Amino acid sequence: MNKIVREFYPVSRLPDDLKSGLDEDALVRIVIEETPEDGSGSPETIWAGYPEDEEASRPKTSIAETLEGIRLYKASHPSTETEEQVVRRIRELRDEWDDE
Repeated sequence: MNKIVREFYPVSRLPDDLKSGLDEDALVRIVIEETPEDGSGSPETIWAGYPEDEEASRPKTSIAETLEGIRLYKASHPSTETEEQVVRRIRELRDEWDDE
């Protein structure tokens, strides 16, 4: 399989369909690879075994349902630390950066 790589190629020399969204004065890296004849590079085989778009397949929930889910999670997983302990730990972490 052949591969061509061009570093620092001027966007101004690219075809219009490739330079859309790029700054006309920018330099880019171009990689061109030949598609295998056996079809091993087809999208169907490249992504075989991977799940479909996770976000698209996830059931849609309303804000109210999401907030209720958060409330239920918090109720079943109570914090093991007090608010003062959490604040103290955050301050310790913040102060570590001041010492450096």
